[in-house]
Amino acid sequence: MWDAELRGQVAILTYTRPPENALGFADLAQLDATLQRWGRDERARVIVLTGGIPGFFAAHADLADVGALVHGSTAGPHGPEAWGRALTRISAIPQPVIAAVNGQAWGGGFELALSCLMRLASPAAHFRFPEVADGAIPGAGGTQRLPRLIGLPQAARLILGGELVTAGEALRLGLVEALLPGEGFLEAVLDWAAPLASQPRHSLAAAKQALLLSTQTPLNQGLIAEQDIFRTVLASSETRAMSAQADPR
Repeated sequence: MWDAELRGQVAILTYTRPPENALGFADLAQLDATLQRWGRDERARVIVLTGGIPGFFAAHADLADVGALVHGSTAGPHGPEAWGRALTRISAIPQPVIAAVNGQAWGGGFELALSCLMRLASPAAHFRFPEVADGAIPGAGGTQRLPRLIGLPQAARLILGGELVTAGEALRLGLVEALLPGEGFLEAVLDWAAPLASQPRHSLAAAKQALLLSTQTPLNQGLIAEQDIFRTVLASSETRAMSAQADPR
């Protein structure tokens, strides 16, 4: 379901599962394995996730898999733990991961986008958490990641009320970093990501690690961790090689 291609220094992972890109446990297990593979590939400095069906990034979790959970089954060899593993992998790999949202991203699709470091939207993008109205709650990080991104009151409004967020509203809320043209959307995403992909891979990965710590630790602990990462980067062979090649000023 996940096709991968390398465009320059950006790996594009495209999800295509007709009719509407619902995310099943097996699909998340495949994403986890694909991310592991690309995380080790030094050619890729940025990874982009996008949908391969017009109108859909990832519509929502596979309702058959969710229904099986309700009745006490995992619906096959891959259980709900596949969600946690795949979304944690997005943070754990060295590369920044960008969600290029080109259509519906509801429920689990919304949570997949939230797990990425950044999000870009086409005008067709829309976001929603319908779980509370269905007698449940978001179960793959939505209640934890959304408040950290847009603040608790706004996140509560979207999760408790199940409100639909259009692409323009997502930009206003800070849910997405940019609203890009629908025509030639993927090319626009690659252009947007180009400044990131041009950075040295080792320092890009270190900066990603430090940035993620800012959402996970108190400030004093984050400052200590940042200094540790800073010293590690300065001592790396890559930084020493860059320093040796730099022109004296």
